[in-house]
Amino acid sequence: MKKNTNANNNNEFFEAIKFMEAEKGIPAQYIAEKISNAIVVAARRDYNGSDIVHCDIDIDKGIFRVYLVKQVVEEIEDENEQILPEQAVQYNKTAKVGDSIEIDLDTKKFGRIVAQTAKHVIRQGIREAEHGMVLQEFQSRHHEIVSAKVLSIDPKTGNATLQIGKSETILPKAEQVESEALSEGQTIKVYIVDVKDTEKGPKIMISRTHPGLVKRLFEMEVPEIFDGTVEIKAVSREAGSRTKLAVFSKDENVDPIGACIGPKGARVATIVEELGGEKIDIIKYSEDVSAFISGALSPANVVSVEIIDAAAKSCRATVPDHQLSLAIGNKGQNVRLAAKLTGWKIDIRPESGYYGEDEE
Repeated sequence: MKKNTNANNNNEFFEAIKFMEAEKGIPAQYIAEKISNAIVVAARRDYNGSDIVHCDIDIDKGIFRVYLVKQVVEEIEDENEQILPEQAVQYNKTAKVGDSIEIDLDTKKFGRIVAQTAKHVIRQGIREAEHGMVLQEFQSRHHEIVSAKVLSIDPKTGNATLQIGKSETILPKAEQVESEALSEGQTIKVYIVDVKDTEKGPKIMISRTHPGLVKRLFEMEVPEIFDGTVEIKAVSREAGSRTKLAVFSKDENVDPIGACIGPKGARVATIVEELGGEKIDIIKYSEDVSAFISGALSPANVVSVEIIDAAAKSCRATVPDHQLSLAIGNKGQNVRLAAKLTGWKIDIRPESGYYGEDEE
């Protein structure tokens, strides 16, 4: 078999592939396969599309070889796929009828079309590989918190372009905390709400307003939550203003609220600072609905909770007259968050009566 004269002269080729691997993080073998496929597709055009062209690229051994495989026959029926014995011995001295022989080709002779095809496929392959790596990276961090750098802010929409690792994604204005003013170069924490694979590439949905952000911050800050001693049962949030967190521990010796607050309030203070001063009410979860609803209306004290319709999850909470506005909260925020936290519709009533209404 004729030795390939190109095999030892491809140092630049392999260096380029290794450079792309180092620069883009794409496996060299993946790039090599794309180049190989591109060359085969282009070269087959010179042989009426016949499946006789092969390309071997071995990164480790430094082999880059393009060759034809032809059958040795006594009589030619297809010049592309067959070769006579007297011609075959030029490539393999022992070739005889019935053998398959390999004929090395010079990749330079394929001309411009091969270069263009290879270039196109390489670009496509790089995009696909980057696409796959980004998707894999973010899917592994689904429902997690990541640090992101603010690259720019659209003055018209208010949407922020963030850099997470090597990728860029958009933090929509609707997912930003209203009271926060982001600035270019700032590093913030965001919550990965969802990751979708689309035709245009991975679509990463991130948020600063999602309740999951608060939940993950507590998991990061409170060891008892991280190790499972304390469990977060529910979170309700109005970003930038107030969050209610329901926590529970099966261990009677562990105070779940105290664990979340931390020594001298250090743990919750760290989270409040990260959230720009957002108020956080930490409530003890209870399977006793009345007790849970009473706690959820904190900081107001509740006199009693009356279940009106268990199926519809509707109840009436009675509070001292002087705490009525505290229970309802500014623009109804406190009772609204309590309802979200518990999943119950809560009607707040003062202890002295029913706002002057006649009770049936």
